[in-house]
Parts: sequence; C-alpha cells; structure tokens
Amino acid sequence: MILPIFVYGAEILREKAKEIDVTQEGLKEELKVLVSNMWETMTKADGVGLAAPQVGRPIRLLIVDGSLLSEDYPLLADFKRTMINPVLIEESKEEIEYNEGCLSIPDIHCGVIRPKTIRVSYYDTDFVKKEETLDDFACRMVQHEMDHLDGILFTDKAAPIRRKMIQGKLNNIKSGKTKTFYKTVR
Repeated sequence: MILPIFVYGAEILREKAKEIDVTQEGLKEELKVLVSNMWETMTKADGVGLAAPQVGRPIRLLIVDGSLLSEDYPLLADFKRTMINPVLIEESKEEIEYNEGCLSIPDIHCGVIRPKTIRVSYYDTDFVKKEETLDDFACRMVQHEMDHLDGILFTDKAAPIRRKMIQGKLNNIKSGKTKTFYKTVR
C-alpha cells in the first residue's frame, strides 16, 4: 500500500523517533507490513531512501536502495537495506559534500557536508543484529535517513546563506503551495 509522505512543516519530521522494542511479541509481522508499504511508497515516489517518520510513524526504522543510482555508482547495484534501530558507531574525519534532496522537501537541493565513511549497527527485519561499514554514497544515504530519525532535515545542515536562499521555497512547501506527483500530507 502506498503511504502519503509527510512534507516540510509536519511536526513529525522534527520529532525524535522512538526505539523499536525488537523483543515485543508479534511486532515482526507488523513491521514487515510497514516495511513493505515503505518500499512501495519510496519506489512510487522515485526515492532512494525513506525513514518511518516520513510516512507518519515516529519509530527508528529506515530503508535505502542504491540500485537506482548504480549507473553512476556501480558499487550501489546491490545496496538495499532495511535498518531497525540504527546506531552510528563511528564516523570518519574525512568529509565530502554532495547536493542532497528529499521526498519530504520536494524540489529543493542543497550541498551537505557529511563524513565519507561510517560504521553503523542495526537490526534487519528478522531482528538479527548487523554491523557494517559504509562509505561514499551508501554512507550518505544512510546518514540522511538516520537524521530523519532524530528530527533533522538535510536543509538544517546546508550553509547559512543557502538556507536563507531557500526559505521562500520551504515556506511554500509548509503552506501547501508545492505540487508533487506522489501523495503528501502536512
């Protein structure tokens, strides 16, 4: 089922998401339905990542799919992850800048500086704990979605002058004056 995507101005995008109790009885099947819906929603919206708060669920869950970017980034051909309760363990001192966008902030892109490499732990949909090191664009995708779990938007990390330049567009999104080809809610 395709879910509406919450856009800039929605309070849920600024909330810190709650950790998921992976020991809760019956939760695994409920989460698998939500994850399936999130994949369908993200695919329909031509996205490469989606966090649960973006679809109205204030829980620590995200999905990323780099396969759409594999022409430019061949190492992403098989990079598809569902991460429950992701935790940043380590990040590199080396940073890189990239122009980011977001389904919750349509038609806006900003340069964002992020660590080049991170080490992250998380649970998969079978509640198996994983740990992996990610770099370059895979790293960026996961960091962007993890920020959503803490109520941080990529525009918050843009240079102050760029934030001033996009404020009018952000206000338009907040007031419903921006159109998307996917279903949104404020």
